[in-house]
Amino acid sequence: MPERRTVALVTLGCARNEVDSEELAGRLAADGWELVEDASDADVAVVNTCGFVEAAKKDSVDALLEANDLKDHGKTQAVVAVGCMAERYGKDLAEALPEADGVLGFDDYADISDRLQTILNGGIHASHTPRDRRKLLPISPAERQDAPDVALPGHAQDSAPEDLPDGLAPASGPRAPLRRRLDTSPVASVKLASGCDRRCSFCAIPSFRGSFISRRPSDVLGETRWLAEQGVKEVMLVSENNTSYGKDLGDIRLLETLLPELAAVDGIERVRVSYLQPAEMRPGLIDVLTSTENVVPYFDLSFQHSAPGVLRAMRRFGDTERFLELLDTIRAKAPTAGVRSNFIVGFPGETEEDFKELERFLTAARLDAIGVFGYSDEEGTEAVGYEGKLDADTIAERLAHLSRLAEELTAQRAEERIGDTVRVLVETVDEEDGAVGRAEHQAPETDGQVIFTESAGLAPGRIVEAKVVGTEGVDLVVELLDGVEEAGR
Repeated sequence: MPERRTVALVTLGCARNEVDSEELAGRLAADGWELVEDASDADVAVVNTCGFVEAAKKDSVDALLEANDLKDHGKTQAVVAVGCMAERYGKDLAEALPEADGVLGFDDYADISDRLQTILNGGIHASHTPRDRRKLLPISPAERQDAPDVALPGHAQDSAPEDLPDGLAPASGPRAPLRRRLDTSPVASVKLASGCDRRCSFCAIPSFRGSFISRRPSDVLGETRWLAEQGVKEVMLVSENNTSYGKDLGDIRLLETLLPELAAVDGIERVRVSYLQPAEMRPGLIDVLTSTENVVPYFDLSFQHSAPGVLRAMRRFGDTERFLELLDTIRAKAPTAGVRSNFIVGFPGETEEDFKELERFLTAARLDAIGVFGYSDEEGTEAVGYEGKLDADTIAERLAHLSRLAEELTAQRAEERIGDTVRVLVETVDEEDGAVGRAEHQAPETDGQVIFTESAGLAPGRIVEAKVVGTEGVDLVVELLDGVEEAGR
């Protein structure tokens, strides 16, 4: 009998990383590894890192150090870094963090089982040398689908083994990954594409995630059907830029066609689209997002700022008035649509007038969720070389001020929903916290939640009608309407 090998995956960062972790879990389970939830119970702890901004990188390092401590107190024998930070820094991360027994890049994912076994046996797998992944795919999007030998997490290109263990997604096409769910949540993300062709001056993501490439609709549909069989009720489509979906498949409007098909998958009650670029929003896409049954009217719009001078320096488009016009167009079609966005303050050259312009936009926009970040230099980005850098105290002051304003404005927006009827997906029910879920305007983990005044008859995965009777910050407090409606068509 083969030796029992256990592995735990610790995931940091965004929903795209969560999908990648489940792909790694699928590959490992298919090769006989036993997946355990607690890293202290695992022979190998795999930390899927985030390399987006300084705070996220610090969290990743802390997680690796915490996992390393388990080698003294638990059964853990090895700690391995994967994910964006590992891909971005490679050998440099390995040298700076000797506590990690291995630093694996995306090119190692196809052979993750062998890599972990080598490390577990005390061997050394050389950490990869980082490279600009934008150069791995053809410049022309139309030529990217057939590019050979390019590792694309979430787009696995090898065939699935026969006789897969229970709970693994079958391959549904040439780029369909194996996948093993790591929790029992009624919500799961599905990767729509990878990479990004935009060249925002503050963002390093394209350099380590690569150029934009879509997954084929058949693969996205196949994975969604499998998730529905696993009990998933809501799928969230993720990528670096969902509004570009299909441009490399010859149809920039492919998302408008795909969404109704996903919404019709038996068992799926909600389809949510994240990561939308305001400059690429099309009237037809707005129509589909606001009028298709089971596609929630939810708009995760990457505004980043609203002062035109700052946006141009960021290599982005728009201004306060154009953004407000976009929101008016959306709300004319779906008055209760959910809208969230992130913003950067203290960007090089940002004046006091620019900052006030951003305040003006936020005050008028009525956003449901607002993320605010202070600017920091990211290696390899254009903005590192910009003049007009603001001092740290000014950035911290503006960050604190705008964060307070965002908290007030999103709480006010939640209060506007008092009296509304909402459809709530129940996510957890327990004796201590009662029943908690999310309305259609709330994405997982980022946009607040719904708290039920009573939980009798509720269970995770059910969708119920409820009336908003109060708020707690961005969270809604609701009462059930006419008992419990069982989810499903």
